[in-house]
Amino acid sequence: MLAHAAPSGRQNRAMATTTALVALLRGVNVGGRGKLPMAQLREIVAGCGYGDVRTYIQSGNVVFTAPGRPKDRAVAETIEDALAAATPLAPAVVVRTGPQLAAVIEANPFLRRGEDPAHLHVTFGAGTAKAEIGLDDLARYAPEEAAAVGREVYLFLPNGIGRSKLAADFARRGGATGTTRNWRTVTKLLAMVDE
Repeated sequence: MLAHAAPSGRQNRAMATTTALVALLRGVNVGGRGKLPMAQLREIVAGCGYGDVRTYIQSGNVVFTAPGRPKDRAVAETIEDALAAATPLAPAVVVRTGPQLAAVIEANPFLRRGEDPAHLHVTFGAGTAKAEIGLDDLARYAPEEAAAVGREVYLFLPNGIGRSKLAADFARRGGATGTTRNWRTVTKLLAMVDE
């Protein structure tokens, strides 16, 4: 019977130091502008040295793995640089780890009070600053609501995002420093991280 040597502590740490990440590109394939085929996006992200690269729908959502414990802003800058080098586009990129994305889902105040997930959106902030809504008198947007938690702004838009005055004003005033996703996309991305 052959005995197999157990992996050393260093080998175990090397095998265990892969981080699942989600990159969210701003303004890709929206309204006929910022066209970027998802196959090309997968190639660009893989070319940055990331593994298990998968995309979800056409709006610039990428799930992948990175060695070690990379900083989300450093990963975002790597992807932004690679996109700028390979395409005429320069979309902002927001990155979250799998646990960070799970925490975003857990922290949604509108979901906790029982609102329909079909009416929920999240704006993921770029960088490390705490999110701010930056709008005076949110009551005037009722029944629409917004709440800032951590780096994210949660939006409750019972009549949809397309005709939302709150979403339009928020984007105009500077919510545009991040990127917004509907709740279905957010939860699907976490499911892909967990696959």
